[in-house]
Amino acid sequence: MEKSGKIDMTTGPIMKKVLLFALPIILGNVLQQMYTTVDTLVIGQFCGDNSLAAVGTSSQPVEVLLCIFLGIGTGVSILVSQYAGSGDMEKMKKICDTAVAFVYMCGIPLCVIGLLVTPLILRFMNVPEEAWGAAVSYTRIVFLGSLGNIGYNMNAGILRGLGDSRASLWFLVVSCVANIVLDLVFVAGFRMDAGGAALSTSIAMYLSWIVSILYIRRRFPEMDYLVLPKRFFGEELKNIIAIGLPIGLNNSLYSLGHVAMQTLVNSQGSTFMAGQSVAGRITGLSNVAITALSSAATTFSGQNYGAEDYDRLRAGYIKIPVVSGLITLAAGLLMITVRTPILRCFSKDETVLLYAGRYVVIMLLSQWLYAIFNGIICIVNGVGLIRYSTIVNILMLWAVRIPSAYLIDRFFDGTYIMLCFPISFGFGMFMMIAYYLFSPKWKKIIRTGL
Repeated sequence: MEKSGKIDMTTGPIMKKVLLFALPIILGNVLQQMYTTVDTLVIGQFCGDNSLAAVGTSSQPVEVLLCIFLGIGTGVSILVSQYAGSGDMEKMKKICDTAVAFVYMCGIPLCVIGLLVTPLILRFMNVPEEAWGAAVSYTRIVFLGSLGNIGYNMNAGILRGLGDSRASLWFLVVSCVANIVLDLVFVAGFRMDAGGAALSTSIAMYLSWIVSILYIRRRFPEMDYLVLPKRFFGEELKNIIAIGLPIGLNNSLYSLGHVAMQTLVNSQGSTFMAGQSVAGRITGLSNVAITALSSAATTFSGQNYGAEDYDRLRAGYIKIPVVSGLITLAAGLLMITVRTPILRCFSKDETVLLYAGRYVVIMLLSQWLYAIFNGIICIVNGVGLIRYSTIVNILMLWAVRIPSAYLIDRFFDGTYIMLCFPISFGFGMFMMIAYYLFSPKWKKIIRTGL
């Protein structure tokens, strides 16, 4: 039985269900980009380019530690989608109980670890002295919000696995409004600089987590969803870790690679750092369809695999990545045409705008490659086959992107290091297409299941 807002991916027109599922996530991603954009606008107007550079570089170290736990959340989402497809409510409840315990066991230590390691990580990243104070303050406060971040993303993953992508949109509406108001209070009003922006974001994440708990308890009373950890199940924890930990470690290695990339960015100076930070507001907006359709792909794959409908899985495993690529390309071309007036809202420095515009064009002409790559990975992950995609992700970053970035910096011009992205995107896409074409395991699932 379907509830309002809950989408059953095992029946009906495939792309209609996928797009209906993805649309609230796209709108939610736009809202997320809006409140990160508000951070950037407020900081740019009231604090200056050094604070902009601090915010741009400080998000990476937080991701390194958060991504492991967010990967676990993806594992929970995959298992929930499979159990939703098979109709096994008892296992679904056990997974959710175990997930709640996991949030607290990991989130609280992460807050403490983040406070302690922030200066070490920022020194490794070669953060310039003029941006140092703002970067330390921003990073530490964001780490304090990591418990709320993990809790919210875990609950959003559970809801996506159930087929409910609409709820997360409303959670983000609450978060976005709170973040904007608090930004104006802390940064514009109290002049708390980058630390005020971080405090706004952290409070907003905790608020979203609380609202998501209340929603699940009211909307799905049969799940008896816990507020505080009371029980967990060893077998379910083993299943969560078996799927989620490789994804999380891969994501963490990916973020660690971004930290390494950020050191190259930082070595170009604060002006280039500010340009990249500003450009990220546009590239992020054009990127919203990728994560939304990827989430839809995971849920589609997991539910149909759980329902043992391999014909339907075969009907959608090419359509979804291709549509994701086309939508991303169209959005990228649109944002390229309007990039200049948007960029001028963030900075008046002509050199910052030059670097930002260059970054926008190069990234947006190539992100469709990443959309196809990520869509295929999510289809494959949805059935529990994560080993190959994990290896490809690692190779794409550490064997292709980072080496090519260092070569560009050494032998060409460091302000063009973003060319490493289209190189790595193309590599990843072709490797995942090869998996579709040649993997015996994948062919067996598509034909008959395991």
